[in-house]
Amino acid sequence: MNESKLPQIEKDIEVIMGNLLRIGVIIAASVVFIGGVFYLWKYGNSIPAYKIFKGEPSDLKSLTKIFSDALSLQRRGIIQFGLILLIATPVARVIFSVAAFFYEKDYMYVVFTLIVLIILLLSIFS
Repeated sequence: MNESKLPQIEKDIEVIMGNLLRIGVIIAASVVFIGGVFYLWKYGNSIPAYKIFKGEPSDLKSLTKIFSDALSLQRRGIIQFGLILLIATPVARVIFSVAAFFYEKDYMYVVFTLIVLIILLLSIFS
């Protein structure tokens, strides 16, 4: 690879990673906001019963149920889907970093970033 092109490739990768994070957070925040507006539209005037604790509904505990709730425009499902998008944004950045380091043939950073990805995924799914 031509040495004069390497800094431009690194700049392009940084721009792509920055845009990935920015767009991911904007989309996630927008989805949560829309779900929140729908939720408040329906339940905004209700009086909460703070003496009675209601846990998380069972349909918000699995990814497939969250996706189906969001697709069927269930308010809490939309909010939960937005939160999943927010969590997925840095994971996507780490995956892109692995690909970028592999493209640059920087195998030491590929290994380090894969370790970070494994730790990140284990902490999410455990």
